Amino acid sequence: MKKSDTFHLNLPSFSISVRTLFSGYLLVMGIGFLMAGAQILLTHGMADGKLGVSVDDIVYSYHGNRNSSKLESKLKGSMKDKANALDRMILIKWAREGAKEEEWKKVQPVFEGNCIQCHSTIPGLPTFGDYESSAEVAKTDMGASIDSLTRVSHIHLFGIAFIFIFVGFIFSFAVGLSQKTKAVIIAIPFIFLIVDIFSWWITKSYPGFAWFTIIGGFGYIFAFAIMIATSMYQMWVLPYNGKVYTSNEWDDSQ
Repeated sequence: MKKSDTFHLNLPSFSISVRTLFSGYLLVMGIGFLMAGAQILLTHGMADGKLGVSVDDIVYSYHGNRNSSKLESKLKGSMKDKANALDRMILIKWAREGAKEEEWKKVQPVFEGNCIQCHSTIPGLPTFGDYESSAEVAKTDMGASIDSLTRVSHIHLFGIAFIFIFVGFIFSFAVGLSQKTKAVIIAIPFIFLIVDIFSWWITKSYPGFAWFTIIGGFGYIFAFAIMIATSMYQMWVLPYNGKVYTSNEWDDSQ
């Protein structure tokens, strides 16, 4: 990269220390999204008992499986590998027969042997330590509760929005794109994040809206990937092509 006495506010012109700082953040966020994707595959993606996120997975997660109990849905889906076939059959049979309290002493050891160790340490999950909490999960699966939707929604809105702010901040210094184009790309993940979150609430009552959850998720991930790829390319390829980039990307008149 050619030397210049003038400071230019764009990705290719930043010092190597600034580019390293930005790149480190983008790489960690990229890996974080990959881990989030893996977690979704192992939780929501197993709601129908099959690996891979489908419309049925979204419906079962938020609207529920009204033909089954949440306990049975989990034991046939994301929790299938947490108990052997016999123990799963015992718990499913108990739920199907109405989760009778007089049968609790027979199923309690099964819960203790397969469920309590993890459930008792994770806030928000049923503990299975007593009949009442266990019987609640054995009722017809009505999907995510209002409490859980509220908790997860505000965590996602606050947390993911902060990620998009900093990724968008870095991307705003990109060269070769008009200000309007960058504004649209920066806005896309925020819009699709709102679509994603609101679709959870609507899907709880109307399962046909599950498609919007998938559209929203893929929409903001796609925009996120574009911003990361563009920023990394401009920080580590363009500075070494022999060209000086003189634009100030925060000057809207350019």
